Amino acid sequence: QVQLVESGGGLVQAGGSLRLSCAASGSIFAINRMGWFRQAPGKQRGLVAEITNAGSTNYAASVKGRFTISRDNAKNTVYLQMNSLKPEDTAVYYCAASATMQLGATLRYDYWGQGTQVTVSS
Repeated sequence: QVQLVESGGGLVQAGGSLRLSCAASGSIFAINRMGWFRQAPGKQRGLVAEITNAGSTNYAASVKGRFTISRDNAKNTVYLQMNSLKPEDTAVYYCAASATMQLGATLRYDYWGQGTQVTVSS
């Protein structure tokens, strides 16, 4: 089993920045890919960004150029740096881990965190 704990959410004004963190523990040897998803009220959960163990990344078009995903393997932690935030970025953000390396395979995430709220005011 893998446990994921997110932190770093909060309230920020449009144009501001936040950094989310996700610490993984447990059977971390099983993880080959980690990602951030988000779900806004009344909408389906969707991929924001993901990163493989080798450092390859994939971003949703809506966040490309504004968000950066990174990982610290020594700390078993993945980060999401969010800049130039917009009100439409408001959502619950979830960290997820996958045993597969294939970027874009969004249905193949095996473990999920509890989520952290990000609210962007206009």
